[in-house]
Amino acid sequence: MAAGVELRSAAARTRRPAQPIDRGTARLLATWVRTQAISSERHLAALRPFSWSEFGDPATGPSRAHLAAVNETMAGLREPLHEATRDLRRVAEQAARQPDSQRVRTVLRAKSKTYRLVRDTERIWDFYLELFNQRQSSFAPWLVAADRIALDCYQYAYLGIGKWRSIPTPPPFCYLEPSHGPATSRRGIPLQRLSHRINPFPLIQLPFHRLINPWTLGAVLHEVSHNLQNDLGLAKAVPMQVAARVTETGVPPASVSQWVRWNRETFADLAGLLLGGPMIVGSLFDVIARDPRAASKFRARDPHPSSYLRGKLNIELLRRMGFPKRAEQHERAWHAMYPRPKLIGAPPALLATANKAVPAVVQAMCFTSYPTLGDRKLAQVLRFEPKEQRMVEEVAERLACGVSPGVAPERFLIGAVRYALEQRMAPPKRLASFFVEELGRRAR
Repeated sequence: MAAGVELRSAAARTRRPAQPIDRGTARLLATWVRTQAISSERHLAALRPFSWSEFGDPATGPSRAHLAAVNETMAGLREPLHEATRDLRRVAEQAARQPDSQRVRTVLRAKSKTYRLVRDTERIWDFYLELFNQRQSSFAPWLVAADRIALDCYQYAYLGIGKWRSIPTPPPFCYLEPSHGPATSRRGIPLQRLSHRINPFPLIQLPFHRLINPWTLGAVLHEVSHNLQNDLGLAKAVPMQVAARVTETGVPPASVSQWVRWNRETFADLAGLLLGGPMIVGSLFDVIARDPRAASKFRARDPHPSSYLRGKLNIELLRRMGFPKRAEQHERAWHAMYPRPKLIGAPPALLATANKAVPAVVQAMCFTSYPTLGDRKLAQVLRFEPKEQRMVEEVAERLACGVSPGVAPERFLIGAVRYALEQRMAPPKRLASFFVEELGRRAR
């Protein structure tokens, strides 16, 4: 007899027969196993698709496109859960009709599988439920305002490119995250909070202190730009151009690699400036202007350039956009904050070659033609010139008076409310109120 057959025969001889169960225990087990099936079926039913009407005012709630994307994602998760629940019902009924220890163990295994699937599905369902429920809170008008700005950025970018590209949907969705700074989760990227499943639309998280101070919402333009770099097909092309342009200036290879590593955060800064105009530099300074030691700290693996270099990059682009006077003012202010430039912990060549690398990076990102943009430059696609700044200033005057800004693009309202604040055109509370009121009105 073969060894494998001998082992199976031995296992069969030693397998314990199903233990007899007395009548009272049998009734108890029959009730219990059926209860497990009932609970799982009800749990599955509770993880139902979201509806458009359940999150308060449709003008402030998630759009139909956002709900459809989430419901489609959840449908894919519900299918294996549905099969597991059906299997649990089947084995539970078998055990209830003829209870013994073997059938009960089969129920326990089926129950454990169903529980794991329920837990994973519910975690994702709860994430979106919490996200959408914010639109029923007092923060809803602020989040809608941020949504409108993000949508305007996308619309402007896709109108500016030189060839047709399929329009991405849904648009970015903003939410409140009090304990963290601004951040984004890009479309089509697996997320840990979604159990490493694909994120169906861009998510932009904003802290409370940014929402209540709209003149700091340049963060929205920055986070939207992260998503635009991907959706416009620039994720690979931009770092390649940065490497080529910076190398041409004679910067050492190690420093070139560092500028390439920083490409995503640098692109988001520069594209945000192109979207919002000169006032966005002040919004950026709100974030990066820290004590000299923090602003000068260098970490090789940090995705952000050192704060000192971020300031220089934005000042350089501002000059190239046609605002030399404003660029000079910001440069003097930056040098007043940091009169002795240094990068703590950085290779000496990085700072020594920064004056050559910074213009090269700006050239590569904003003033180089890209095929995915229809052979246009980013500064042409996201055009912002002195006439646009005059619009921003006009909108500022109207916001200060509490009247409609007119037909100005939503993204201009960030620069406008900051300009009005800096020029002391109206009290901060009044400006913030009019800002949200106007963008909320446009959403209806």
